Amino acid sequence: MRERRSNFLVFGSPAIGEEEIAEVVATLRSGWLGTGPRVARFEKAFRAYVGSAHAVALNSCTAGLHLALNALGIGPGDEVVTTPLTFSATANVIVHVGATPVFADVDPQTMNLNPNAVAAALTSRTRAILPVHFAGRPCDMDALLSLARRRAVAVVEDAAHATEARFRGRPIGSLGDLTCFSFYVTKNLVTGEGGMLTTDREEWADAIRIRSLHGISRDAWKRYSAEGFQPYDTLYPGYKYNMTDLQAALGLLQLARLESNLAIRERHWRRYDEAFTGHPLLTIPAPVDPRDRHARHLYTLLLDVDHAGMTRNELVTRLKAENIGTGIHFTALHLHTYYAQTYCYRRGQFPVTEFIGERTFSLPLSAKLTDEDVEDVIAAVRRVLGP
Repeated sequence: MRERRSNFLVFGSPAIGEEEIAEVVATLRSGWLGTGPRVARFEKAFRAYVGSAHAVALNSCTAGLHLALNALGIGPGDEVVTTPLTFSATANVIVHVGATPVFADVDPQTMNLNPNAVAAALTSRTRAILPVHFAGRPCDMDALLSLARRRAVAVVEDAAHATEARFRGRPIGSLGDLTCFSFYVTKNLVTGEGGMLTTDREEWADAIRIRSLHGISRDAWKRYSAEGFQPYDTLYPGYKYNMTDLQAALGLLQLARLESNLAIRERHWRRYDEAFTGHPLLTIPAPVDPRDRHARHLYTLLLDVDHAGMTRNELVTRLKAENIGTGIHFTALHLHTYYAQTYCYRRGQFPVTEFIGERTFSLPLSAKLTDEDVEDVIAAVRRVLGP
């Protein structure tokens, strides 16, 4: 069997090239470090990539989700239906605007929101549905949009995992009312920290752009450019959510190689599938609908904890001892202390999410990985669990 790695393989280490480094240096030398011309170029390139009318660059996907709900006027007394199989930020932003997060269970195969569960969770107080394209697999947007239109509620997509994803041939970012992307350091497109919000509604885009930078009428680039100083007006008590040119410098080059990086991750994905299909203790990700495109952000396996002789957490610890970093995406959010105590959620309410949350672990899947790295991961899993 292949020998144990001598150095630790970091989970989610980004693929950053010399071109990105050179562009950041050029940005530093340009004098525009905050929101400036590179941010504008990045927004233009991104909206062309996803086919949306508008794109607003932000400092995180979380900021985008918050501003989306804020622009929709969602607040106290309102409900937003979302998934409990997600990072806490998805639900946190609902709390931030004063609304109530209402969870609906996921489909056991796709791990995305189950439209039937969403339908059962809708009430007269529902103002939005907030689906998460888990691991990069697009949700059933036809079903969710149909539900939303019948009930006259908005669809705000959490596409933190899904920059390259497509549903029925259409890019994620061009389907729902508002869509938010993440460019965090572990994501497929990396700006260190950062995000993007897309929409086809000009009034929402304008409001979000203003609210993302203190609610003022002009950003710093326009106030202090060669066109001359222009005073600003405060139109809304806004936030400090803008992206910087340093981040956009990375984003522009990352976007340019997004498709080629996806091809690398798809190759690694196929090798994982080949290695683990039929393993008695592991369930591999379900195949993607041939009409859709998976963004290949997370390769999530499920451990058969009833027969493995160890818990998922013990498995992760043993893989770390093999110098393999892994991720957990995600433990059931409704059982986290704040949500369980504040909203009286309890074990058993969302059984599919709980089943997945106790068994799931994610293997490294970066474009930075070599084929040798992937073989090291496979060998380590086999050493811990058996062939």
